[in-house]
Amino acid sequence: MAKSLARSPLAPASFPDLPVIRGVRFASAAAGVRYAGRLDVMLAHLVPGSTMAGVFTRSATRSAPVLDCQAKIALPSEDGAAIIVNSGNSNAFTGRNGVEATRAVTQAVATVLDLPEQRVFSSSTGVIGEPLPHARITAKIADLAGSLDEGGIAEAAQAIMTTDTFPKGAAAQVDLPDGTVRIAGIAKGSGMIAPDMATMLVYIFTDAVIAQPALQDLVSRINDKTFNCITVDSDTSTSDTLLMGATGASGVDVAGVVAFEEALERVMLDLAQQVVRDGEGATKFVTINVTGAASDADARTHALSIANSPLVKTAIAGEDPNWGRIVMAVGKSGAAADRDRLKISFGPVLVAENGWVSPDYHEELGAAQMKAPEIDINVDIGLGDGTATIWTCDLTHGYISINADYRS
Repeated sequence: MAKSLARSPLAPASFPDLPVIRGVRFASAAAGVRYAGRLDVMLAHLVPGSTMAGVFTRSATRSAPVLDCQAKIALPSEDGAAIIVNSGNSNAFTGRNGVEATRAVTQAVATVLDLPEQRVFSSSTGVIGEPLPHARITAKIADLAGSLDEGGIAEAAQAIMTTDTFPKGAAAQVDLPDGTVRIAGIAKGSGMIAPDMATMLVYIFTDAVIAQPALQDLVSRINDKTFNCITVDSDTSTSDTLLMGATGASGVDVAGVVAFEEALERVMLDLAQQVVRDGEGATKFVTINVTGAASDADARTHALSIANSPLVKTAIAGEDPNWGRIVMAVGKSGAAADRDRLKISFGPVLVAENGWVSPDYHEELGAAQMKAPEIDINVDIGLGDGTATIWTCDLTHGYISINADYRS
């Protein structure tokens, strides 16, 4: 049985009441993929006419399910679709066995749900390098299909967790002249979080009408502003997958509708930030704002250098306002910077400027900012108009304990 992890102190009070998304049903089961007695498989079934989009890890060692999804995601089809996900085993770095296991699972789902195999998308998350016991999953497919329910998304959010301490969900409703559309999403992620095209596992559903190319463009663009702007530990997973399905059941076409795009961005950002709040061992939620860089790309480079620095992250964990570590992280990033133009603030407290500590700064002011559960670190490079925001967390001994014991 998996070790029980204490709920993150940064977790929301409860799982949100997600709306029913017409045209999609969910089921979950305990298949014993790695641990007995816990939900570890989820199935989502979407109606005919649904469109699918996705973004995936660009890791050179990405898993068999990721490669399978990438091959299928843009194929045209008017058929329904399904998503099958297991936790406990990532089916990554498993050679031909991984390919065969993925095919066995997707074909089993296709047969039971009477779908073309190319419309079944799979994900696996958990331990790398161990053969996936796919027979335990396929043995549950008929039961899953028989228990599909439009209200089953909360259980699905539980089934995809690994070291997560809470299930993650977010939703939005958009009232438009032609009617109301709804969006609901779930995600898992806690460690091995440093996005590269996508991050963790994320599944988002809407009853809106939108063609596949338009949906893909929307998901890709918003992903760059949300999931690609978080980091827990600088490690990119072999299994990172974000899939979005639009069932069209509302009858409301949202192509080019700004309000829908804004609502989807809110959902994706909410889920992304929940992952940071559940960072393994995290006690602080940290927003890194970089302005004044030579370009947006440089600003992002600086922000990620700060967010991924173990020295910065451990100082935050110890509530130490060690601004010298911010200076260090900017200097090592490789992006353009000028020591004498740098300005650093912790929240509203100006700490350093003009190449030196601010004359009005006192250590106790910075220390007070560091005691809060949510911290803003603001850095102005002083060279241009480039900006970036990255969300991260602190690095505590809890991270070491969780990952040292992960496979035991």
